[in-house]
Amino acid sequence: MRYLTAGESHGPELTTIIDGLPAGIPISVEQINQDLKRRQGGYGRGGRMLIETDTVEITSGIRHGKTLGSPITLIVKNDDFKNWETVMGIEPVDKRAKKMRRLSKPRPGHADLVGGIKYDHDDLRNVLERSSARETAMRVAVGSICKQLLAALEIDVASHVLEIGGVRGNIPDNMTVKEIQERAEQSVVRCVDEAIEEEMKAKIDQTKADKNTIGGVVEVVVGGVPIGLGSHTQWDAKLDGKIAQAIVSINAFKGVEFGVGFEAARLYGSEVMDEIIWSKEAGYTRTSNNLGGFEGGMTNGMPVVVRGVMKPIPTLYKPLQSVDIDTKEVYKASVERSDSSAVPAASIVAEAMVAIEIAKAMLDKFESDSFKAMQIEVKRYRDYTLNY
Repeated sequence: MRYLTAGESHGPELTTIIDGLPAGIPISVEQINQDLKRRQGGYGRGGRMLIETDTVEITSGIRHGKTLGSPITLIVKNDDFKNWETVMGIEPVDKRAKKMRRLSKPRPGHADLVGGIKYDHDDLRNVLERSSARETAMRVAVGSICKQLLAALEIDVASHVLEIGGVRGNIPDNMTVKEIQERAEQSVVRCVDEAIEEEMKAKIDQTKADKNTIGGVVEVVVGGVPIGLGSHTQWDAKLDGKIAQAIVSINAFKGVEFGVGFEAARLYGSEVMDEIIWSKEAGYTRTSNNLGGFEGGMTNGMPVVVRGVMKPIPTLYKPLQSVDIDTKEVYKASVERSDSSAVPAASIVAEAMVAIEIAKAMLDKFESDSFKAMQIEVKRYRDYTLNY
């Protein structure tokens, strides 16, 4: 499976084409729209989320509620484009119009300046528009379709927020993937630790009052993953490596870890390795999941646990020092609409990216022309691993 996204933040629409999904997957457009709504929510979001309500339009690849096996085209229109037609129109404009919303003061921590230099733009809006996190709406739509495929294969995906601005919650022991998702959906900060929720909200409120931004840590948990997705045979076949790349590709994400992650550097081997056990009912399992469901770049049958760290959003209402690319004089950076914290929303994007990579791995390993045949093959393989 592969996909490409296209579109600018304030352009007329975002588009993606997905190729390589099997025929016969039941698809709910309502579920895609629900996931798009989840991405726009969360405590700390800015004014743009009040302007636009993302909904998907499907123009190919699905008929009567099921995939056809042909490329799927998804479109999300930008409701606010009517206010940006002159600025973002495709036709040539005069000098006066060309200067409208022109960006010459790059924001520290954003793609503005580097992209402008790389692509030789005299208006940094040409970079801002595509590098905006608005693009992730299409990745959430793709991820929603992948989650529907995985759910039909008895694989559940959940996301939640572990930390915002240094305020960190805890996951209760033995919480199932479905319980994590249910609890996260009930929280405006998507935190499963009810005791810490108000503290997170207070931290976001104070940050907004200070005209600043904060980051955090999100976690994605996937249950029901079969043994043996990915491979140890080549560096680029390791599934945890692919997931790591997918997580860090999300706007503002700067780090990723699995299981105990970086804490492993401070532990002994006996405290990190997951001891193997076997039972007739469950087959091979582990007494712990410190490695986050991976051994040798392959899934080991335990839940996949992956975390990503998101830096604070670089657009500040109390902007940092920058340099005007026209005059080379010191200025305060430009200000666009911004969130004080987008960590809760970012957890939805992380959820989508992990779902996409798990779905890709399933399609690589199993029959991928007919979904019905894929379901039969996955069941047969699960029986094989249970009795190995």
